[in-house]
Amino acid sequence: MPEPSGGRAGSWADPRDDATLLAAHVAGDSEAFGVLVRRHQDRLWAVALRTCGHPEDAADALQDALVAAHRRAATFRGEAAVTTWLHRVVVNACLDRLRAAKVRRTDPLPDDVVDRPGTTTGTGSAPASGTGTADPAAAAVTTDRRRRVVEALATLPAPQRAAVVLVDLEGYSMAEAAEVLDCAVGTVKSRCSRGRASLATLLRPLLDDAEDEPDRPIPRGRNHPASRHVPSTPPRGPPTQA
Repeated sequence: MPEPSGGRAGSWADPRDDATLLAAHVAGDSEAFGVLVRRHQDRLWAVALRTCGHPEDAADALQDALVAAHRRAATFRGEAAVTTWLHRVVVNACLDRLRAAKVRRTDPLPDDVVDRPGTTTGTGSAPASGTGTADPAAAAVTTDRRRRVVEALATLPAPQRAAVVLVDLEGYSMAEAAEVLDCAVGTVKSRCSRGRASLATLLRPLLDDAEDEPDRPIPRGRNHPASRHVPSTPPRGPPTQA
């Protein structure tokens, strides 16, 4: 499994591993679940945002998922990593919302979805510039590309979108994504293949523009450097866990 990308101050100070924290929560430790969530919330938020395609839906889905995980922690049997289980709960919550909404028009992302100069995000995406003083023109191009990628992702059927997000944006292997999505590896491969084909068509102008600008490569997810299908889109911070 890819390593979690970060968390709030103090989340890494707790020496307990994820499984121990979850077990402690089940046993009545009132702090353990909060530590676990803070440890992984950046990546969980990134998956929710990219799967839902809309910040408000992603926030609602993530909240639903965390409530469900909190209540159902005792059902965790240790057959997969805790992070896999948490991602499965989040993806299922997102897919439930997408199914309920059926077809929803994609709205533009708010400005705070993109990186602010001098910061990094929970998914390891770099700022628009390598320094704290990004070129405004370059930043505008990067912001536009990220918006177009999110809009293209939103056109995919929900199962394809979830597979592409996990494999191409979050860097999961096909086997790991299959665990999260609770389906066969071949199903994940098929969904990714179809999703990539659709995105390649939708994003062809963006890729062509990038090839004409060698000094401005399309940003990509840290964990899947070989993929040129889906540039990485940094998340807006998740809602604060109570």
